[in-house]
Amino acid sequence: QVQLVESGGGLVQPGGSLRLSCAASGFTLALYHIGWFRQAPGKEREGVSCISIDGSTYYADSVKGRFTISRDNARKTVFLQMNSLKPEDTAVYYCVAGDSCSGYVVRSRYWGQGTQVTVSS
Repeated sequence: QVQLVESGGGLVQPGGSLRLSCAASGFTLALYHIGWFRQAPGKEREGVSCISIDGSTYYADSVKGRFTISRDNARKTVFLQMNSLKPEDTAVYYCVAGDSCSGYVVRSRYWGQGTQVTVSS
């Protein structure tokens, strides 16, 4: 059974940091490109970042320089380090496994259930 389980979300003040984790099971993580999407209330879902099989990374302009995506295939886990958080980063963040990175957007196949990130003072 394919599963992607996100964790690490929560409430943080503007300027703060969070580290999201995505634990994969039921498939070989190393064979997939992995991305993060987010969806804010009343807005469309948008791609945030993608990391390819060879470790190349891609970011949306809105998060470039603040977010870092990484993967640990041995631990079957992908991370999204989020620094200098802003209120506009508030959203549900989803981990996605797919067939390729089209820039910072992964061509999706499997989705996690999401984790809430709230940036507020």
